Amino acid sequence: MNKVRVGFFSFTEITDPNEHHSYNEWHQLDHMPEQFPLDGIAFGQRWVSTPACRAARAVSGSLLDPIHYVTLYLVTEPVDRTLREFMQLGRDLHAAGRFHHRRRALLSGPFEFTDAAAASRVLISAEAVPYRPNRGVRIVVQEADGDAPDLDAECAVPGVAGVWMFGDERYRITVSWLDDEPLDVVTRVPSPPPQTLFDGGFEAITPWQWDWFD
Repeated sequence: MNKVRVGFFSFTEITDPNEHHSYNEWHQLDHMPEQFPLDGIAFGQRWVSTPACRAARAVSGSLLDPIHYVTLYLVTEPVDRTLREFMQLGRDLHAAGRFHHRRRALLSGPFEFTDAAAASRVLISAEAVPYRPNRGVRIVVQEADGDAPDLDAECAVPGVAGVWMFGDERYRITVSWLDDEPLDVVTRVPSPPPQTLFDGGFEAITPWQWDWFD
């Protein structure tokens, strides 16, 4: 059984084009490390929609069209206490002046983990997929009442290592972890269903290499 119960997502826009470097420095070297000491934070990673990734989006509806980054934290029990402490830590860091103000979360919050699958070629379990090194992800956001993706079919796409699905009463979020370049993988996937609000690839972020928007 998967110990992860919730994925906390933040789909983020940087509102000042000159602030990408400072945002990445703050988030990767200050903000994200402070989350991991919390009891229920199992893991976290953030990815970037580079200009090339943005141009290759299959769907980019008005809700998420402006985003540059997406962050995912994996949350285990005690979920309720962890989420309270997670939100309080954000307030505490903000009060201490350790927060980036040239950012805006267009979709943010906890989404229940619902399903997972792994490509047979990678050998590891579906539960282990997010902890495996990746070159990026493909993320699909759908209306909650739309048709759910076939995770086994998603895992059959070359370059996809595994897929996790999350949801709430509004949206379904499907994350595919990639071991090929995201721009290559997104050309291999089928067309998204009509209920799709966003479908695009994101690159993994290497510390101190934050020059995509320079």
